[in-house]
Amino acid sequence: MYLLDEGGDRLRLTEAAEGPGAGYGMPPSLRLADRSPVAEAFRTGRPHWLGPAALADLGDGGGAAGQEDGNGEAGDGEAAGLAKSAAGWPADTSLAVLPLGGHAGRRGCLVVAGVAPGGFDADRRLLLELYADQVAARVEAFEARLVRRGEPRPEGGARLVPVRSGAFVVDLATGAMTADDQVLDLLGLPPGEFDGRAATLIACAVPDDIPALMSVVEPGPWAPAEHQLAFRVRCLSGELRWLGLRCRILLAPDGTPGRMLGVVADAAYLRPGVDEVSQVQRLSAALAGAATVREVSGTAVAALRVPLGASRVAVAEVAAERLFVTLLDPPEPEAWPGLWRREWRSEWPDAAGSALPTLRRALREGAVTTWLPGADLEPGLVDIGPGGLAVLPLQADGRVVGVCLVGWDEEHRFGPEERSLLTAAASLVGRALMRAHALDARTELARTLQRSLLPRTLPRLPGARAVARYLPATEGLEVGGDWYDVIPLPDRRVALVIGDVQGHSAEAATIMGQMRTAIRAYAVEGHPPDVVLSLANRLLTGMETDLFATCCYVDLDLEDGAALLVRAGHTAPLLRHPGGATEELAVRGGPPLGVVPDAQYPMTEAGLKPGTVLTLLTDGLVEAADLPLDDGMARLRTLLSGIDPADPGRAADELLTNVERRDDDVAVLLLRYDGTDVRPQRARWAVWRLPDAIVHARRFTERTLRSWGAAGPLDVPLLIVSELVTNAVAHTRGQVGLDLKLTGEKLRIAVNDSSPRGPMRPTVLDPDATSGRGLLLVKALATASGSLPLAGGKRVWAETAVDLGGPAAGSGERPG
Repeated sequence: MYLLDEGGDRLRLTEAAEGPGAGYGMPPSLRLADRSPVAEAFRTGRPHWLGPAALADLGDGGGAAGQEDGNGEAGDGEAAGLAKSAAGWPADTSLAVLPLGGHAGRRGCLVVAGVAPGGFDADRRLLLELYADQVAARVEAFEARLVRRGEPRPEGGARLVPVRSGAFVVDLATGAMTADDQVLDLLGLPPGEFDGRAATLIACAVPDDIPALMSVVEPGPWAPAEHQLAFRVRCLSGELRWLGLRCRILLAPDGTPGRMLGVVADAAYLRPGVDEVSQVQRLSAALAGAATVREVSGTAVAALRVPLGASRVAVAEVAAERLFVTLLDPPEPEAWPGLWRREWRSEWPDAAGSALPTLRRALREGAVTTWLPGADLEPGLVDIGPGGLAVLPLQADGRVVGVCLVGWDEEHRFGPEERSLLTAAASLVGRALMRAHALDARTELARTLQRSLLPRTLPRLPGARAVARYLPATEGLEVGGDWYDVIPLPDRRVALVIGDVQGHSAEAATIMGQMRTAIRAYAVEGHPPDVVLSLANRLLTGMETDLFATCCYVDLDLEDGAALLVRAGHTAPLLRHPGGATEELAVRGGPPLGVVPDAQYPMTEAGLKPGTVLTLLTDGLVEAADLPLDDGMARLRTLLSGIDPADPGRAADELLTNVERRDDDVAVLLLRYDGTDVRPQRARWAVWRLPDAIVHARRFTERTLRSWGAAGPLDVPLLIVSELVTNAVAHTRGQVGLDLKLTGEKLRIAVNDSSPRGPMRPTVLDPDATSGRGLLLVKALATASGSLPLAGGKRVWAETAVDLGGPAAGSGERPG
């Protein structure tokens, strides 16, 4: 092994290890200016392979040692010392010269000479390259230790070439594995007990290292071509032995992974000290409790930046040739290079891998890589750590899933203990990142499903403003069954709905979506609140599910604040009066939906004054394992009394301020009622089935409209009343009611009857027919008309304008 001397112009022979029967003498030093194979391999960074013919030419002092087969060149004009040594070697000797150290900085060359009449074949060349990587890692760690201790390199050298090392080959198609005796000895396995299976050798490692070792020796289809791994085996004495593994996958002729060649060597220099062991143990324990990618990233930063005295730490996921940053410390953009700041489009930047070729190369190699101050790096990397930079590829399941960058502003030298910590941290964080990514993906899928089943926006309401908030449970990852809805209805009415399906599962979310859709459909059809919940209960009872749902439904008239409330096993709503007093509305309730097929849901009436805040909620806000329902409701009433109702959105946020870890979903629907500018006037009349019922209905209508200030002729509204009441009396049985509502100059006439059958409009009218023209007249005279189903009947309505030119005789009077 030749290492670069302190002057930087010579390679000095640092260590020589000869096998039995060999007699190879090497010159003690070589000048970099010479055109020897060793100097050229150092300068170019490419291995040189010389077969017996090339060595003979070198030993004869020829002008050029010819190229062997295009895989490496031997330069001309070799140094006399190396030529003299080669002249005394056996005739069938081949030579390999391999540079030590890659893009992070070359430190020397490894020269391998041995009997190989035809030169080193492809497999031996690959194994020697992997072996040189092992040597380079030991040299790098050794030099870092000297720098940290402030000691010069010893003149007598040190044992840096791993004498205890061996090779193995795995046939990836069949799983068959061959390993030499040195590998078996390092693993502590007698040769006679090896059955040719990779699993047998993997089992020799300590249990904590088996998953990582298995992902390397038994790679998946998307595994990188090269692997580097440090693992441990326990000796008979009970001591842990650190081993280094380097391997490469060779493709079969069809392009699929064919074989794996690897080298195992003693890596005692990786053995961590007591401090490093405790740091790794703390990191492992902290990562065990990290459930999200952000938590894993934060744990990694906390474990590395302060203990290592680093200036910057970045953690990012790797996908589609891009870095998706999950955490930067420090978080300020100005602390990071310009490339990162230009990509800062959201909370964290996303950097294109093509802009960082050195980083891409390090990730492909999959090994922890360090650069000392002054390294030739692109600005996007060198500015992260001008005093030193470490790149930790985060691997899991045989592939790189992320990267951790650790940088220093001041000059930093990497010792073996520190490298051991970085290597262990990379392995732990990689597996935790993969696990957290899967959990995050599952959580995001559940929340996307939840959001898709809830309203994207709430409608704008005349005279009121509604806001909603939803918080998923933090305990567990399943989607919940809480929902809310705001449904605009005719006559300036709105339905407010909040509900909760039992449990947390995909089935609960499915039932929630069906219940929300069904209740919205029943409400839009015009059913009163009690009928809406009765129909929804009947629907859920008939489903093939054991789940039930609770629900609270409010039908609110936005013009006069009259509200009808129905409750199906749900938490009662809260009412904040304009003065700040808050009460829990005593709403009569029925059983949850889906429990009793023919359950009844009585309605409760309430009135809202302008400035009132109505709050519907699910029990996750007011009840928990350590919070009784009564205490939670009392706390919420106190919070609601202290809010400023001017901003309903902020008020809803304040109600959730103390909600942290949740074992249940939380939904809140808050409505501030302001009232409309024009207050409607209403009147009702019960139509008796008498021969002159139409006359009485017309008289009631005229008397009412005059009392409300109507002037001029009332022929159109009276004709509409005549036709609608006549149809109801003539074609239905039971009670008939007439409702009048005047909003501004718009009069709405509605006739209610007990027949569920809708009015029939004739398509062809016989000129001689004595009936059938009524609804046609209503449609022609009214500005709008229609019919709605009611509980046990229907409502037929029409709208027309009324001239209010004269003073009203009364306001809101209910004559008759």
